[in-house]
Amino acid sequence: MTIPHIPALRRGRAYESLDRSNIVDCRAGEVLATLSQVNAGIIRKDLARMAEARAALKKLPVARLLEICAQAGAQFLIGTLPLGGGATQSPRQYLESLSASSGLPHVMVRRNMAKIHAALTNMPAILSGLTRGLDLSVLDKGHGQRLCFYPAAQSLGLVMPSNSPAVNSLWLPAIPLKIPVVIKPGREEPWTPFRLIQAFIAVGCPAEAFGFYPADHEGAGEILRACGRALIFGDKSTTSAYANNPAIQVHGPGYSKILIGEDQIERWPEYIDLMVSSISDNGGRSCINASAVVVPKYANEIAEALARKLGPVAPLPAADEQARLAGFANPKMADFIDGAIEEGLKTPGAREVTAAFRDGPRKVQFEGGHYLRPTIVQCDSFDHPLANREFLCPYASVVTVPQAAMLEKIGPSLAVTAITREEPFIMQLVESPLIERLNIGPISTMTVSWDQPHEGNMFEFLYRRRALEIAK
Repeated sequence: MTIPHIPALRRGRAYESLDRSNIVDCRAGEVLATLSQVNAGIIRKDLARMAEARAALKKLPVARLLEICAQAGAQFLIGTLPLGGGATQSPRQYLESLSASSGLPHVMVRRNMAKIHAALTNMPAILSGLTRGLDLSVLDKGHGQRLCFYPAAQSLGLVMPSNSPAVNSLWLPAIPLKIPVVIKPGREEPWTPFRLIQAFIAVGCPAEAFGFYPADHEGAGEILRACGRALIFGDKSTTSAYANNPAIQVHGPGYSKILIGEDQIERWPEYIDLMVSSISDNGGRSCINASAVVVPKYANEIAEALARKLGPVAPLPAADEQARLAGFANPKMADFIDGAIEEGLKTPGAREVTAAFRDGPRKVQFEGGHYLRPTIVQCDSFDHPLANREFLCPYASVVTVPQAAMLEKIGPSLAVTAITREEPFIMQLVESPLIERLNIGPISTMTVSWDQPHEGNMFEFLYRRRALEIAK
C-alpha cells in the first residue's frame, strides 16, 4: 500500500519538502503518512506576502464568505477531498487516520467532526455574537457613517495542538472576517486543519488565504512573531512565555470547575450525571472539561458517587460506539500524568477515590494503545497540589471550600458552572475577573453557545475600532 504524503501549503499551493516526518498509528506503530516540514526561512518569506492573501479575501463580501463557510462545512463532513500528491481522502479515511494517530476513538472523532460542521454552518450567529450584532457589510466597505474597523494584522498565526480536532473551530471565524490564516499543525493531528483548508478551497475560497506549515519550534516561533496576531495552544511550559503579549492569545489549561452553592448542596445527588459528563466528555481532553468540583460540604460522598460511575470506565476498541477513553499518541505523556498524580498523592490531605472502583492500575495498555483510566481525587483544601490540576484525561478533584471563600480560592477558570440560586453569590460570580465563561445552574461546563465564545473574542482580537466622522 502506498503511504500518502501531506504537503505543506504555501499560500494554498502544495509544497513538497525533502525534509519529512512520519505520522504514526499510536496503537499499531505503522506509518500512516509522511508530512512535509518547512523551515523558518520559508515561513518568513511567505509571511512577507500576506497583504496579497488578505487582498484576495477582501474581494469577497462577508455574505459570500458566510455562504462559503456553510458549503465548506458540508464538504468537510461528507466530501472526498485532496490529501496531497494526487491522493484523496474520504470522510471515513479521515476518521480512521485521525483516530489512529491521535488515539481518539471513532465516536469522539465523529462528535468533533459534527462540532466543526456546526461551527461552519452557524457562522452568521457566531459573528453576530462576536461583533455584538454589527452590520457586517461595514467590513466590506471598511466603514459605516460613524463606524470604522481596521485589521490589527494581515494574518492570524496558529500553533495548533493534537489533543482535540474541534479546537480548530476557534480559527474558523477569521475567514469570513477576511483575515488569512497561517497554521502550524499539531504533530499528531495535521489531518483536521489540512482537510478544512481543502474544504474551503473546494467551494471557492481563495487558496492564498491559507498557509499550512508543519515546522519545528523555530518555525512556530516565526509564526507567533511575524503574523501580527496569533493563537498558541499548549500547557503552561509552552504558553507561559507569551502570557503577557497582547498580540498572542494563549489557550493553555482551562482549570474549569463546578461550584455548588450552600443553597443547593443538599440536592447534590441530582447533579452527579452533570458532573460526570463535565469531567469525562471528549475523553477529558478539552480545556472546558471540569477539573475540580468545589463544594461547601459532602465532598467525600460526592467523590465516591463520581468514582462509582467513572472508576469502572476502561479502554474499548477504537470502533466501539461505547468508547469513552482516548489513547495517548505519546506514551511518555501518559507516564508523566500518571507519575504526577502518584507524586501528588504522597502529600497528606488527598486520596484517590476511583482506585476502589477500578480493576487494575490507572495507566493501562490496550490493543497497542496507552490509556489513563478516570481519576477522582478528594482533597481537604485547595492548598493541596492535586486540588487545582488539569490533565489530558478524565481527572477531577473534589474539594471542600466554604462558599464565602470559593472565589478567593479557585483561581483563574476558563469555564465555571455554578449551581446556585442565591442572588448575592451569583452577583459575586458575575463580577469575578477570574471566570472567562459562566454558567448559572445545572449546565455542563462542556456546553458551548455559538453566539458566545468561551475563550476570547476573535473579532476584537483581529480588528480595532477607529473614531470616524464623514462630512455630509
